[in-house]
This record gives sequence, structure tokens and C-alpha cells, in this order.
Amino acid sequence: MPGIFCEALNRRKFLGHSAKALTAVAFASPARLFAGADKPEELRVALLSDTHIPADFKAGEHRKFLPWSNLRTVAPQVIQARPKAVIINGDAARLTGQLEDYVELKKLLAPVAAEAPVYIGLGNHDDRENFFKVFPQPPRESQSVKEKHLLVIEWPGIRFVVLDSLMYVNRVAGLLGKAQRDWLAQYLERSDGRPTVLFVHHTLDDGDGSLMDAERLFELTRPHKKVKAIFYGHSHKYAFSEQQGVHLVNLPAVGYNFADSEPVGWVDARFTSEGAALTLKAFAGNREGDGKTTSITWKM
Repeated sequence: MPGIFCEALNRRKFLGHSAKALTAVAFASPARLFAGADKPEELRVALLSDTHIPADFKAGEHRKFLPWSNLRTVAPQVIQARPKAVIINGDAARLTGQLEDYVELKKLLAPVAAEAPVYIGLGNHDDRENFFKVFPQPPRESQSVKEKHLLVIEWPGIRFVVLDSLMYVNRVAGLLGKAQRDWLAQYLERSDGRPTVLFVHHTLDDGDGSLMDAERLFELTRPHKKVKAIFYGHSHKYAFSEQQGVHLVNLPAVGYNFADSEPVGWVDARFTSEGAALTLKAFAGNREGDGKTTSITWKM
């Protein structure tokens, strides 16, 4: 049975995995790259962000939203969608990433993880040490970047890289840091040319609470045309923009919104070799866009 997966990919494993994947891609036509997914050329992934789960289901109320109840609402929706994978893009825990928060999160995700692997990134309300106690990681020496939680999720026709922008617990701003940026630069240089999508929790503008090295992230990805999109959360908004041909997608929050104009929900995503169709699943907040699909096309 699939389970909750949070294992980072070390360099040795990456090199071997990438070599095999490159051979497979080289001899496969675009129409066959997504064979085995829901439909030819399609990979269905449930995208969640900012779940903010507290240990006590009655706690964590914000703007009359209860994050615990919200995730319990979302879980059967995700199961019904039958995705091949689930990605939670940071701020999994409510405020300070207490150990009990992650215990409760794992319980809520158990029915989902029985159907599809769940990949969890970290945000500013997470605590890396407590997270690893509930979602074990490999030995420290096998990690690609020390003190960071990196995920590489590879499919025949697309690759997802979940980055770690947690700098300080319960402080707003985020940072990838030089070591993680260097890792990413080397990874992009050595990996094969399949479409690559990055996930990072923090917003990518120049706000005081955003990703502090966002511009450096753009600089290192700019030479690599295979980087097609960056998904982020943090702002509890649902929005689309572009940065020199790279799609930027701001995922809505599951836990609560910051403004009545924003939805509370998740995104049912269908990735192909040419782009992605993103369907908003808004169960609270502004539900005007519920069920609406926004399609983005990869720039060549």
C-alpha cells in the first residue's frame, strides 16, 4: 500500500535514477511519457498548501475556520479524485510545528496515504526536528543538503522538486540558502531534460515575509528551459503569474484564508508533457471559482 513519503533523494541515488530515466525518455514518444497515469499523457496530482493542523481539533480557529475540520473535509475529496500523488506545500502544522501537530496530521492523512503517496514540504510554521520524528527521514549523511528537507518526485514525463524554505519557526520570511541553491543548480545541470516543476512554500515577490532569495532562485533556474513552473503558498491566495516564461502558481490554503475574496481549498492538477490543467476545489471562503479549470502551457 502507498504511504506517507518524505524521503529526500541523495546524490548517488539521484545520479543512478536520472540515468535510467534519461534512457526511458530518450526512447519514448511524448504520447507515451505518461503511460500508466489516469489517461495517456496525463498525471493527476492533488495540490494542497497551508493546512495548519493543530494537535487539538478544537484549537487553531482563525477567521471562523477550523483547519482540522477543513482537512477532514478535503481528505475524502482527494481520495475521490484518485490522484497518483499528493503534495502539501508547507505550513503543515498550525503555528510552531509541535510534535503533537504532526501526529494529528498523520492521522488525518492516513486514509489518503492508503491510496496515494503524500509528499510534505516545510513552511515557516513547521518545525523540522518535530516533523522528522513523525515522518522519519533517512540518516543525515544520506541527505543532499544538511538541515534541509528536499524531495524529488520523478515520473516518466515530468519531475517535481519540493524545496525547503523554512528559516525560522513561526517567523514569516523564508530562505532557501546557499547550500540548497547550489544543490539545485547542480541538480538542474545534471538531470535530464524532462519538464521540471518546483515547489516552495514562500511567496516569490520582494515582500518582507517572502522568500528572501527569490531573485537568486530565478537567476539559477533561468538558463534551464526544462523548469516550467514554480508552485508556492504562504499568502493564502490563489493566483497565476509568469516570470520570464516560468509559470508561477500561488496555491490556496486549506486551513483558512486571509481575506473574504480568497478561496479555501485545494487544486486538482492534471500534468502533461505540454502543460497543466488546474481545477480549483474551493469548499469554503470565496467559492466563486470552485470547479473552474485554469490551463497553463509550458514555454519551449
